[in-house]
Amino acid sequence: MLRIASKPESIASVEHFIKSIIDKHKICEDKYACILISLTEAVNNAIIHGNNLDENKKVHLSYTYNVRKGSITFSVCDEGKGFDVESIPDPTCRENIEQCGGRGVLIIQNLADRIKYLDNGRRLDLSFHL
Repeated sequence: MLRIASKPESIASVEHFIKSIIDKHKICEDKYACILISLTEAVNNAIIHGNNLDENKKVHLSYTYNVRKGSITFSVCDEGKGFDVESIPDPTCRENIEQCGGRGVLIIQNLADRIKYLDNGRRLDLSFHL
């Protein structure tokens, strides 16, 4: 498990955490980019939108590796009040193209094999088939 303060500089530790997991479980390098980009986006969203850059609040990152299913699932949890993923505007719609917001969620949805929002949006589980 990795616990980080809710400040943008903390993102660097996420890369080291992921790399150690990839090496430990000998996960194909092809999956590394998808996992890294997805988790970086998820942690960034937790820091900025979930915890509102409050350095007293932490972001928790953990994982489970399932050899039988050939998958790995990461959980990203923040200490914020949560959100409704359905309320995020679609960044690909013409009226939202120039607006900020929603792109990180779209990236995650396209790179992870399965995502699940839990605890009123405070927790995001991202699964990847290996």
